[in-house]
Amino acid sequence: MLKHTIISVQQILLYVFSFIGKSLQMESNELIIAIIIAVVLGGILAYLLWLQRKQAKQGLPTSRPEGAVAALPLKLQAYERLILLADRISLPNLISRSNQPGLGLREMQHMLVQTIRQEFDHNITQQIYVSPEAWDAIRNLKEQNLLIINQVASFLPETASGQDLNKALLEMVMQNPKASLHHIVSDALSFEAKKVLS
Repeated sequence: MLKHTIISVQQILLYVFSFIGKSLQMESNELIIAIIIAVVLGGILAYLLWLQRKQAKQGLPTSRPEGAVAALPLKLQAYERLILLADRISLPNLISRSNQPGLGLREMQHMLVQTIRQEFDHNITQQIYVSPEAWDAIRNLKEQNLLIINQVASFLPETASGQDLNKALLEMVMQNPKASLHHIVSDALSFEAKKVLS
């Protein structure tokens, strides 16, 4: 309704300005009246535009632009991939996938670090489609897991095996589940994906 009102006010303004242009030979009183009408209509138009912007800022329901509808599947797919990434780089899942008997401490540390970095790099373009907060959560999860791996490895003796590192990491996660951001990040991504759907 507001849009139709703005269009009709614009049409009236065009008519008034064309009338002013045609009647430059009017008397001064008629010209002043025409200018006053044009100013009043211009003020109404400005007010309606201001009202429309205010409604848009307040988040009142508006129809989605065509581009936003087209990007919706890409956004949802990005959130899906990032939830999968969070699951894949969680320490218990990472250790179960990367567990290779016979590796030394440093080889296992390197393998775990490289796997996290490769998984992250493989999904780096998804940041285009998600909120900055969602991307920061994924990046923080990656950095936290790298820090945990490197710190736990630094406390183990050089003669320790890769199995010792994996065992120490799993014990640390089990003793302090809050140290792992995996579930928090997954829940946050899931929440944002549901907001995109609504």
